[in-house]
Amino acid sequence: QVWQIRLDMHLLNHDGNITDAASIAGIVALCHFRRPDVSVQGEEVTVYTPEERDPVPLSIHHMPICVSFAFFHQGTYLLVDPSEREERVMDGLLVIAMNKHREICTIQSSGVVMLLEDQILRCSKITAVKVAEITELIQKALENDLKARQAEGGKFGFAESIPNQRITAFKMEGAAVDTNSVEEQAGEIIAKADPPSEVFANPILHTPGTAQIGEGIENSWGDLEESEKEEAAEEEGESEAVAFECQKTETEDTSTMGETKKDDPIVLSDSEEEEVVILEPQELP
Repeated sequence: QVWQIRLDMHLLNHDGNITDAASIAGIVALCHFRRPDVSVQGEEVTVYTPEERDPVPLSIHHMPICVSFAFFHQGTYLLVDPSEREERVMDGLLVIAMNKHREICTIQSSGVVMLLEDQILRCSKITAVKVAEITELIQKALENDLKARQAEGGKFGFAESIPNQRITAFKMEGAAVDTNSVEEQAGEIIAKADPPSEVFANPILHTPGTAQIGEGIENSWGDLEESEKEEAAEEEGESEAVAFECQKTETEDTSTMGETKKDDPIVLSDSEEEEVVILEPQELP
């Protein structure tokens, strides 16, 4: 028989570099956790309650800590522990998990940047320094928590926050606030503030059920982009050229019809009598 441990993490505020924060929170939770003590005699297994025996910690051999590196401009610039805004514009991310004995547990690379061997070695050296600092902080925090529990014998951390219906134990006591001079301070702030550029006393009623106060934001819907404007101008130029060619052709056709050769007969049609009269060519004055 073995113990089955499940570790759930809930993010309260995402400001970037969730991998490093989750690894630190996870390893601290596992180091802080205590399981019930067990004794085995033959095939009989006895699980003791906390009142019978003190719970015992898990057997954790080492603490793998993740350190993240963000790369910008194809690896030219290196940044440790990127924030949420920095993660939006980074080209690539390298995550190295290492313990205080400088043993690399895992390496993960993502993004569109190609890393060189020297860059990875540099990141591993920085990781070793950061992991040593973080591990020391974790061990000191665990020791201080253990001493506080042994000295006072009370509940701390999450166990203390459960009766108060709070998700965190960091809280402040209520403090009285003096509100006697609030109106005077507000009056001074309003007096020093610049007046608005234009005041609309009554809303503008366009149609029943609608109203407008102020000019609002300029409506740019339907405006053409620069590329669309260029295409529209080219199409307009082509249409003008086609119209000019058509007008030129019509002018030529009209002038041709106005000229009559001497040897060609003139054919006239009478619509009422349906007769065709052929005139012989004559000399024109």
